[in-house]
Parts: sequence; C-alpha cells; structure tokens
Amino acid sequence: MDKKSDLRIKAKTIRKELDIDKISSIIVEKIRNTDLYQNALHIALFYPMKYEINLLKLFSEEKKFYLPKVDGENLIICPFGKDDSLVKSSFNVLEPCTAPVNPELLDLIFVPALMVDGKNFRLGYGGGFYDRFLAKYPQIPSVVPIAKELTVDNLPHEDFDRPVKFVISN
Repeated sequence: MDKKSDLRIKAKTIRKELDIDKISSIIVEKIRNTDLYQNALHIALFYPMKYEINLLKLFSEEKKFYLPKVDGENLIICPFGKDDSLVKSSFNVLEPCTAPVNPELLDLIFVPALMVDGKNFRLGYGGGFYDRFLAKYPQIPSVVPIAKELTVDNLPHEDFDRPVKFVISN
C-alpha cells in the first residue's frame, strides 16, 4: 500500500485535472437534499483552498455557519457570516477573525480530505487537526465532501486517525 506522503502527491495531481467548480455544485446540491443538512442549524464548513471542494454556496439565511481555526495543536470553531473578515494562517488557509464558540453546539461538520476510503477514513494534509477534533467530539456528525475520483478502497491509517460518519461525492 502506498505511503500517506505518496498518496497526498497523487491526490493533488488528480485534483488539478478535475472540474472542481462543477463537482462542487453537484455535491452542494446533494448536501442540500440530505436530512442531515436540512435538520442542522449550526454547521461548520472549511474555507476551500485551490482545488478543494467549495461548499460556500451553502450559506443561507436559516443556518448558522462556522469555520475552523488552528489554535496550537487544536481546531477551534468560530462563527462566520457574509460580512466577517478572514485572515491567512501560517498554513496559508483563510481563517475567521471572530471569537471561538463551544464546538458542542455544532449539528454538523464538513471535513476536508485529499482522499477517502470505503471505511470513511480520510487522507488529510498531515497535521492531525481534524482527527483530534473528531476524537474529542465524536457526537458531531462529520461529512467529507469529495470528488468520486478521489475515493479508494483502502487508505493507510494509524491508531489516531478517525473516520468520518459520511462521505458525499459527485
């Protein structure tokens, strides 16, 4: 089986060839049609980097949205609305400037991934931030939105890796 570092390179290469805007639109529509999303009020998204699935079209009046922010070894969850500012983190990711809230208020969290396997284990970017978050808050339904071209049968995973509850692809 390939090493995680090799798989990250492979996934990034595949992603560059995909029509991410089109795939993102398909995934957003699928998400909107799920009971999980329809019944959720407090939802954490990730701000997309280049070639990542873009869920920002989900912003709507009747839901409250949050974005993650790295704080040391952990992710904190901060409210985010259309008029809120973002700043670039040391990881070159846009993060909110708002004060963090208790993550236990979340009804749903969307988790980024480079790849995902049939057991819902994800290949992330290697920092372990989401794995630590999912381990601490296993009651929050977690979803990886990902292009079907980045789904595989099995990924290598360590004891600290946490699977997500759901995967939604195009």
